[in-house]
Amino acid sequence: MGKVSKGSRKGKKAWRANISTEDIHDFFEKSTKDALSGGSLAAVPSESLFFVDTSADLSVKRKIEKQREKVLRTDSVLQKNPFVQAVPSSVSKKSRKKRKEVVNNAGQGDNEDASVSASGMVDLWAGEFDGKLKKKAKPSVIPAVEVEPPGCSFNPSFESHQDSLACAVADEMQKVYKNELGPEPVPLTVQGEVIAEEDMYFLEADDGGDDDSSLENLDGDENEATENRSSKTKPVTRVELNRRARRKDLLKKEAETKKIEQLSKEIDSLPDIIQEIEKEDEEKQRRHLRRVVAQQERLKLRPPRLGKHKFQPAPMQVLLSEEITGSLRQLKGCSTLAKDRFKSLEKRGLVVPTSRKRRR
Repeated sequence: MGKVSKGSRKGKKAWRANISTEDIHDFFEKSTKDALSGGSLAAVPSESLFFVDTSADLSVKRKIEKQREKVLRTDSVLQKNPFVQAVPSSVSKKSRKKRKEVVNNAGQGDNEDASVSASGMVDLWAGEFDGKLKKKAKPSVIPAVEVEPPGCSFNPSFESHQDSLACAVADEMQKVYKNELGPEPVPLTVQGEVIAEEDMYFLEADDGGDDDSSLENLDGDENEATENRSSKTKPVTRVELNRRARRKDLLKKEAETKKIEQLSKEIDSLPDIIQEIEKEDEEKQRRHLRRVVAQQERLKLRPPRLGKHKFQPAPMQVLLSEEITGSLRQLKGCSTLAKDRFKSLEKRGLVVPTSRKRRR
């Protein structure tokens, strides 16, 4: 038997045989499932499918709030603790008012922002901050540019020039006298004198005599101590004990009477005591005023102590009599402008004074 000849694949029969019917089978399967389950969900209205749950689920709400209340350790440290009261001496009234204003301004924001503003901390990397927390620097009593006396001019009058020269000489002589009359430093090593051999023999002999005399004195003291001990060890009778008790009571009564008399004297002298207290208060107020004035005068001359070294004022720039020419063209040039500005910054307390470092 020969093979049966196959038909051509390019005909219409071959096309119909090779058409896939999977989507049709899927549609029929879905329709049967919907019919068995009660109908298609696409045709059902949404009101019958969904509803609003109005019952409160406390456990879920607590979990959400707990998750929201989580704060980092760094943020919790910066927050203000309401159970810890601030030290009254370290918190001024102005800072309290500022904190209240900041809290009122930031009360509409988040809790974290309010706590941070209440503690006085500001986020540097945040946007604009409306709270006024900038500290204004106190203005210095010393002016930025000081006007020198008229005697320091390039063409001064004779009297003003002599006055400025006298002030400069007085400053220099004060430094000289301070160095000369100041206490001498304690030497690190003390040089001793060499003792001759003959003197050494005398010293040894003196030491030996002292030892012998000290031993004799010790023996004599021991004998006296033993005699005194034997004499002191006598029995105390009842009569002696009663006499001591009476003496003690008498001394106690005398002390009480003296105390009462002293108290009565103080009561009688109350007006004098009140006058003395008033005088002391007036003297204290005067001292306080003198101290305040002296401190202000001191601040005008030199700044408060900022660092290790004290402020050393620059010497007065006064021309000698030979250097006065009366003309700006013939005036010697000197680079003192930078030094003058730096000394002004040190004097006003804007820069910490440093020691002079000499170049080698």
